[in-house]
Amino acid sequence: MPDQTLPEKLANQLRRDILRGRLVPGDSLKERDKAADLGVSRTPMREAIRILAREGLITLRSSRSPIVAMPDVKAVTDDVEVLLSVEKLSGKLACERATDADIDGITAITQHMNDNFDTMDPLDMFEIDMSFHSAIAKASHNKPLAEIHDRFLARLWRARFLAAVKRRNRASVIEHHTAILATLRARDAVAIDAAIGTHLDRLTHDISNVIRREHQDLQDNVDQQAN
Repeated sequence: MPDQTLPEKLANQLRRDILRGRLVPGDSLKERDKAADLGVSRTPMREAIRILAREGLITLRSSRSPIVAMPDVKAVTDDVEVLLSVEKLSGKLACERATDADIDGITAITQHMNDNFDTMDPLDMFEIDMSFHSAIAKASHNKPLAEIHDRFLARLWRARFLAAVKRRNRASVIEHHTAILATLRARDAVAIDAAIGTHLDRLTHDISNVIRREHQDLQDNVDQQAN
């Protein structure tokens, strides 16, 4: 993304390291060391860490190095409830307000997913998948709603990626996105609500399971170190 600032580029690199498991919950992020590793000054690195802290991926600590966050199950499921409502409202408004250009752009994303699902890196495919949902939010032509969607999507980015990897299935992913697109093309607000629900109805369950497993794994590691 050529229009990204340096802190945004650094945040994206750190975000991808967290999603790929190169940085795991509890890992310390020493600002000076990370800046040196990436050949940048501490100022843009500090801002990059703040970006990820706002997304909930990093926990800031007073007088101590920030760490990769371990999300709370209740907090994550609360965020999912908000995101689901925003996604459905975005779909409804997009049916009313999306331009032909908006729909063509969403069609291109869907086709790209279909053409590359079997060969693309899972993280790259996940990012394209999320761009589909962001595009529908933008097609609502309600700026505050799109901003809320972006904020909650960012907060759930890691949990949603882990859940997506666990349930990676070409048929359901492509069929679900194609169905959502078809209802948008038909400008059927009732049908798009149902299609988005079908696509996301297991999201709370899947994300909760992923986070609970992580908490259990972390506790198991603590117990092993104590013995």
